[in-house]
Amino acid sequence: MNYDVIIVGAGPGGIFAAYELVKANKNLKVAVFESGHALNNRRCPIDGEKVKSCINCKTCSIMSGFGGAGAFSDGKYNITNNFGGTLYEYIGKKRALELMQYVDEINLKYGGEGTKLYTTAGSRFKTLCIQNDLHLLDASVRHLGTDINFVVLQNLYNHLENKVDFYFDTPVQMVEKTENGYKIITEKGEYLCNNCIISVGRSGSKWMETVCEALNISTESTRVDIGVRVELPATVFAHLTDELYESKIAYRTDKYGDKVRTFCMNPKGSVVNENTNGIITVNGHSYEDPAKQTENTNFALLVSKHFSEPFRDSNGYGESIARLSNMLGGGVIVQRFGDLIRGRRSTQSRIDEAFITPTLQATPGDLSLVLPKRILDGIIEMIYALDKVAPGTANEDTLLYGVEVKFYNMEVAVDKNLESVHKGLYIIGDGSGITHSLSHASASGVFVARKIAEKH
Repeated sequence: MNYDVIIVGAGPGGIFAAYELVKANKNLKVAVFESGHALNNRRCPIDGEKVKSCINCKTCSIMSGFGGAGAFSDGKYNITNNFGGTLYEYIGKKRALELMQYVDEINLKYGGEGTKLYTTAGSRFKTLCIQNDLHLLDASVRHLGTDINFVVLQNLYNHLENKVDFYFDTPVQMVEKTENGYKIITEKGEYLCNNCIISVGRSGSKWMETVCEALNISTESTRVDIGVRVELPATVFAHLTDELYESKIAYRTDKYGDKVRTFCMNPKGSVVNENTNGIITVNGHSYEDPAKQTENTNFALLVSKHFSEPFRDSNGYGESIARLSNMLGGGVIVQRFGDLIRGRRSTQSRIDEAFITPTLQATPGDLSLVLPKRILDGIIEMIYALDKVAPGTANEDTLLYGVEVKFYNMEVAVDKNLESVHKGLYIIGDGSGITHSLSHASASGVFVARKIAEKH
């Protein structure tokens, strides 16, 4: 079949590209190919009772399917150029913010109305952080919650399903250049298009590398973020989360000068497993519905590691650490902060006796046997630094889950239009290595869709 535009990947970048394309020109013939399931069919078999750990499904419903890896996230859209990617370096800071605000308006229109927009503007905590050598990054944050995020995605799909051809459970094997466009090769057949948008997210990083190699598109090695997910009583961070919801706090360690940052803060949320390429890591969710909220808050502490020649496989480095955790703990390991600083492993009895109830069933263990010393030292130093602005962070019973790894795609060479060296082939979202967030990925989809619409 022939299409004007084929989008590979139904994550936020692909969804918003499809939305903007049919809005700009209803006569455009658009198709979306997705390796995962439709939204209603995305269900992880882990129920905590019959199935307690990952069974390595052919397609991971947490990471793939309509909505991408963000479908079951906590639904935070950060409207800022200070983190979440470098989209602004390609399209300009003003336009990047305008597109993120446009995405926010669409989310409100399709089910997100009534959700709160938080902002760091004028916050007294910025001064408090600076006084303690911490740095609160400026941002506006729309928190949809995992539950409302799902509603928004379902409404967007309902809007698009009769305007766009969706091919779910249809992994794209390869994208080939043709005389007039591109050929999309799948097990179910081959499809032709004039323009192709690739938006495969982080889970498509290995596939993206094979496409770039086949089409001679240059890439650059980026970074990997490695750390733990911290879980503590919600009251410890309540004075920050009640006003800001999510606080992105950065710190430069005294010992090594490494950057450590908080990431994905989930007030009254839950810690969850995540499967990336068969490796079990940890993440966090939070909900808008009070009935689904917990008494705990969780957030990641991540140390960024950049590599230079001759080593290029930053993701492989992160995967090897995560595999070691899986080998020792059968999945995610949990340890009390008090046990960690005493150099002893946590046991189930110590976890049970703690003054906090874990929201994830994980294997008690010793993170010092998994994380490199430099990374672990940075995390410990950051916990003591946070304790100055949120007393109680460094309590004995604070739980650390490991490991959390944020994989970044190789940064793909594109121009200011997010177009590769091959005209009509656009690479967007987290799969490009340029964006690292829901808001930036969505904005990149809108941007490219408008560029294509201008040609029709």
